[in-house]
Amino acid sequence: MARIDLTSARTSERDPERAAEALLTSLGSVTPKLVTVFASSDRDHRALNAALRARLPRGTRIIGASTAGEIDRDGIHDGTVVLSALTGDFDVALGLGADLSADAIGAGARAMQRACDELGVRPQELDPRRHVGLVIDDGFRFKKEELLLGVLDRNPALTLVGGGANCAESDPAKQSAVLHVDGEVVTDAAVFALFRTSAPWAALRSHWYRPTGETLRITKIDETCTRALEIDGKPAAKRYAELLGVTVDDLEFGKPGGFARRPTALKVGREHFIRAPWKPLDDGSILFANLIDEGVELELMQLDDLAASTQRFFEEELPRRVGGDPTAALLFHCTARDWYAKGKGEHAALSKAFTKAPPSAGLNVFFEIYSGFQINTTLTALAFGKNDD
Repeated sequence: MARIDLTSARTSERDPERAAEALLTSLGSVTPKLVTVFASSDRDHRALNAALRARLPRGTRIIGASTAGEIDRDGIHDGTVVLSALTGDFDVALGLGADLSADAIGAGARAMQRACDELGVRPQELDPRRHVGLVIDDGFRFKKEELLLGVLDRNPALTLVGGGANCAESDPAKQSAVLHVDGEVVTDAAVFALFRTSAPWAALRSHWYRPTGETLRITKIDETCTRALEIDGKPAAKRYAELLGVTVDDLEFGKPGGFARRPTALKVGREHFIRAPWKPLDDGSILFANLIDEGVELELMQLDDLAASTQRFFEEELPRRVGGDPTAALLFHCTARDWYAKGKGEHAALSKAFTKAPPSAGLNVFFEIYSGFQINTTLTALAFGKNDD
């Protein structure tokens, strides 16, 4: 029988030493192979990391990130530290990819190689049935898609899931994030955790949109591949507003009738990966949250029930995909979902939906990673279970 279990603890204690003591006392006698630490961005992360490292067994690995909200089975929290301890039938190796801004592809490749070296396996020899990768990046570097190219360069079949380290600051000029990798706390980097296990696992994603069958085509983009200049051969913002039946001023993400209500998705097989517009610009173009291709066809999605769709994910899809009774989940929740739910007065219901999750720990992230894609407005998860083999 193979299984992976997760035990979590949470504290609002501000002092790093007292916070570490409270968290590890709550865990009890568990001796984890891997600890995750997701902590509010207004804390002294280096002091917290040092306090945790001093109290944990030498062989326990640590990964973590600053957040814009922390998640466990009690819901979504602000200003706390959520720590998880993973135990069971798995090996885990960590790779740090530094200098993300300067060379994101190289950072991804280096992180993959370092993790593989720890496991004693070449990247191209990883078995996608027994190996899965978790990626956390410095979200404010906007380098996810290049990073993922590097991680997957020598084994594109490997499944990846994760998201961007975050902060609660709303002013873009003041936003920054940090990552925890064992005893280091770093910026401008990504951490890659490579799991090897015979226990059941699944990488999943959930969003609160339904497909409509209505499509649009990006017919002209700029040199950065992030701005749509034309959609369906017309000025991008004007055309999108026509499709939604609103004005251009109503489009910006977060406004009730705009991009958050009807974003675009890339259809991949039977799945729809949300790759949404972000904001209309003064020149009539639209800035997207992801890289876009000229000529790509995207499907317009329609907002569904926020909390109910999240609850269904935990009660139905996640157990089905893991194969029965899930025992652990690491959750990467788009921060835009969090503040959009607040704007609609539905945050309490959304938070309550997380009580239906298996034993879990997570955070509100700055854009999400799923199956090698950067996506947005999505909850991604790496879940584990147990079997009788």
